[in-house]
Amino acid sequence: MPGRSKATTKLRRAQAEPAAPDDVDEAPPAALDMGPLSGLVGYVLRRAQLSVFDDFIKCFAPLGLRPAQFSALVLIDANPGRSQREIAAALGIQRPNFVAMMDQFERRGLARRLRSDTDRRTHALVLTDDGKRLLGEAETVVAVHEARVTARLGAKGRDALLNLLARL
Repeated sequence: MPGRSKATTKLRRAQAEPAAPDDVDEAPPAALDMGPLSGLVGYVLRRAQLSVFDDFIKCFAPLGLRPAQFSALVLIDANPGRSQREIAAALGIQRPNFVAMMDQFERRGLARRLRSDTDRRTHALVLTDDGKRLLGEAETVVAVHEARVTARLGAKGRDALLNLLARL
């Protein structure tokens, strides 16, 4: 086609070809055969944890808290004056990671490290007023999160699940 630019030719071709509608739903893919995975406690437990954590992370994003941080604030509040080592061990958090978490809490004004009265080598942990305020907000959020997550189980199912998990 003499006299036409390549761009014009491409544009005319694109206009002549019917475009696929954007809102056409494709058939959902067939479910995968999970083989023995669906019968493995560890696999099913991990998938459930991912689902619960995904909901938790979405709920707590406005507060700037992750699951481990929320747990640490809860334990520090329930056990004021306990050491970093004790809180980290109770939560299964490696000490260097817990030190970094405490650094972050101090920068945010949520918790403080105080010299222990009994052992100058350790720090006693306490929440600040801002930390207690944030924990109060977080407790409201966690109640909504917990209700949503356990609604599929019902009260008896929730209790049964907690009892079974406590055995592991």
